[in-house]
Amino acid sequence: MSPELAAADVAATPSALRTVWNSPLYRGATVALFLSGLGISAAAPQITLFLVDDLHASLTTAGLYYLTNITAPVAGYLIGARSDRTGTRLGFFRLCAVAGFLGWCALAAAGQLWMPFVISALVLAFAGAASSQLFAAVHDDLEATASATGDGVVSIVRMALTAGWIVGPVAGSLLATAAGPRVMFAATGLCTLAQIVPMGFSRARPARSGAHETVASQAVPERPGLRAMLPLLTFTALYVFVYAGEPIKYGYLPIYMHDDLHLPTAVSGAIIGIQPLIELILMPVAVIVARRIGMMRLMVLGAAFGVGANLCFALTGNATGMFAGQILMGGVWGVFAALGIIVAQRLLPQAVATASAIFMSSTAIASALGGLTGSMGVDLLGLPHAFLAPALYGLIAAGGIAVMSRSRHAVS
Repeated sequence: MSPELAAADVAATPSALRTVWNSPLYRGATVALFLSGLGISAAAPQITLFLVDDLHASLTTAGLYYLTNITAPVAGYLIGARSDRTGTRLGFFRLCAVAGFLGWCALAAAGQLWMPFVISALVLAFAGAASSQLFAAVHDDLEATASATGDGVVSIVRMALTAGWIVGPVAGSLLATAAGPRVMFAATGLCTLAQIVPMGFSRARPARSGAHETVASQAVPERPGLRAMLPLLTFTALYVFVYAGEPIKYGYLPIYMHDDLHLPTAVSGAIIGIQPLIELILMPVAVIVARRIGMMRLMVLGAAFGVGANLCFALTGNATGMFAGQILMGGVWGVFAALGIIVAQRLLPQAVATASAIFMSSTAIASALGGLTGSMGVDLLGLPHAFLAPALYGLIAAGGIAVMSRSRHAVS
C-alpha cells in the first residue's frame, strides 16, 4: 500500500485519541494505568536497597525477594477467572487497588526481614491484577460499541502504563533520597489506591458476544479448558522468553558500562533512557503497521529486534553499540507493549479477563527466569557475553511466534 493510501485510510478512521478523550471509561483507565506504572516503577528499584540497608539482608537474600513474584500469575488467574464468571471487571479492579494500597503500606511499616516476602507473595500478588481488569473492561466496552478504533484505543491506554514507567524511577529515587524508602513505599500505596479516583463510578458495558449485565440475567459461562487456553499459554510462554532479557539488562548493563566501558554517567543515563522514548514513539506506529501485515508477523520482527539488541550488548563493546542495542530494544517493546494484550485477549475471546491476567502476570515469571539466567550467565560467561543468553531466548521466541503466525491460531 502506498503512503498516500495508508494516510487516507488512517484519516478515514475515527481518531483513537478522540475516542479515548470522549469516553469516561477509556479516559479513566488511561489515567489509572499511568498512576499504576508511576507507583510500581518508583518502588521497584528501591526494594533491594531497602532490604539490605534497612532490614540488613544479604545481597543474596535480597535477590530472592523477586521470586515472590511467582505467586502473581496464580492470583491473576484466580481473579481473572472469577471476573469472567461474573462480568464484574471494575469491581475486582477496585478490590485489587485497595489490596495494593494495603500491601505497600504494610511494606512501608515492615520491621522484620520476613515481612516483605510474605506481603509480596500474599497481598501484592493480587494488586497486580488491577491492570488486567482494566484492560478486560476496555475490551468489553469496545466489543459492545463495535468501535472502529479498538486497537488504537488499547494502544493508547497501554502507552499510559509505559509513560508511568518512564517517570516513576526518577520520582521514586528523588523521594527515597529526600524522605527515605518507607515514605516512598507509602507513596506507591497512595498511587495504587488513587487509580480508583479517575475511574469514578464508571461501569463497562458488557461485550455483545458474551459479557454479562448481571449474574442473574444470564447463565454463568464455563471456565475455559486447557485445550482452549493452549494457544494463549503458548503465546504467553514465548512472551516470557522475550521479556526475560529485561531484568538481565537492567541488572548488568549499567555495571558493564560503568566498570568495563568506563562511560560517563550522563552517557550511561542517556543510553538507558532512550529505550522508553523509542518505545512510546513506536507504539502507535506498531498498531498501524500491524493492520497491514498482521500482529503476529510484526511480533516476529519485534522478537528479532531483541536478538539484535542483545548481540549489540554482547559483542560491540562501545557506547555506539549500547545506543544501538537500546534503540532496537525500544523497537521490541514498541511492538509488544502495544499489541501483546490485544493478541492475548483474541486468543481466548470467551474469557478476556483470564487472558489479560495470565498475559500481564507473565512478567513476574520472566523476571524470575531473567534473574536466574543473568546470575548463571555472569558466572559462566562473564560480562558482556552473558547477554548472549537473552539473545538465544529472543531467537526461540521469534521462531515460536513465526510458527503461530502460520497456524490456525494466528491473530491478524
